[in-house]
Amino acid sequence: MTVVRYEVERGIATITLDSPRNRNALSAALRTGLAEALARAADDADVRGIVLTGEGPAFCAGADLKEAASGAPPTGPGIPELLGTLLDHPKPVIARLNGPARAGGLGLVAACDIAVAPDDVTFAFTEVRIGVAPAMIAVACRLRMTPRALSRYFLTGETFSAADAVASGLLTAAAPRAELDDLVEGMADGLRKAEPKAVARTKKLVDELAALDRADAFALAERLSMEFFASPEAAEGRLSFFEKRPPSWAL
Repeated sequence: MTVVRYEVERGIATITLDSPRNRNALSAALRTGLAEALARAADDADVRGIVLTGEGPAFCAGADLKEAASGAPPTGPGIPELLGTLLDHPKPVIARLNGPARAGGLGLVAACDIAVAPDDVTFAFTEVRIGVAPAMIAVACRLRMTPRALSRYFLTGETFSAADAVASGLLTAAAPRAELDDLVEGMADGLRKAEPKAVARTKKLVDELAALDRADAFALAERLSMEFFASPEAAEGRLSFFEKRPPSWAL
C-alpha cells in the first residue's frame, strides 16, 4: 500500500504522508516512501520547492509504537537519516500541517525550512511520558526553538498550541484553516519566482553562517556576494528588473 503520495504542479512537489489509519506514524514504509519522494524532488530540475503535508486528521504522530513493539529488526531509513535529508535538501521544504503533530512528527516540522499550520492544531513532545527521550529529533528542534521553550516542552511533555509553536520558533506562521492554502500558495509562488541556484546556495549559507565566527562569516558572505553578482543569472535578474519583465527562470 502506498503511504506517501507525490505530485508536481508548476514547479512545486507536494509530498503527502498518506497513512491516516495510524495518524501518519513514522513506520518503515512511510519513512522509505518519504525518503524516496525527497530524492525524486532533489533529482528533478523542474522542481523549485517542496510542500510536505499529511492526509487525515493528523500531520504525524511520531514513531510507530506498534511496529517498534513487534520486536522485528528495523528496516528502511532511520530518523536521523530522514531529518538530515530534509535539513540538507537542495530544494526549500515547506511543512504544511493538516493537523496535530506529536513526538517524532515535530522533528519533521523542525527539519523543514518553513513550517505553517492551522491555528487550531496542537503539538506535544510526548516521549518523556512513555519513558523515552526525544533524542534524535532534538538535533533538528534545537536549530529552530528557543532554549527555554525547548526545555519546557521537552521536559514536561505538555500539549502546546499553534500560537505557542510560533512563539517558540517551531512554526513560521499559523493561520485559520480557511486561509492556510493561500498562505502556502503565496510562499510557493515566491519559490517559483526565485532563481534556483541562488535559492539552493542561500539555504546552505544559513547553516554555514551559524557555525562561523563573525570575521569568517563576513569573509564567506563577501566571497559569495561577489561570485553571485558576477553570474549570468544576476545579469539576467538585473536586466529583467530594468525591462520590467519576469526573469527567464520565473514560472
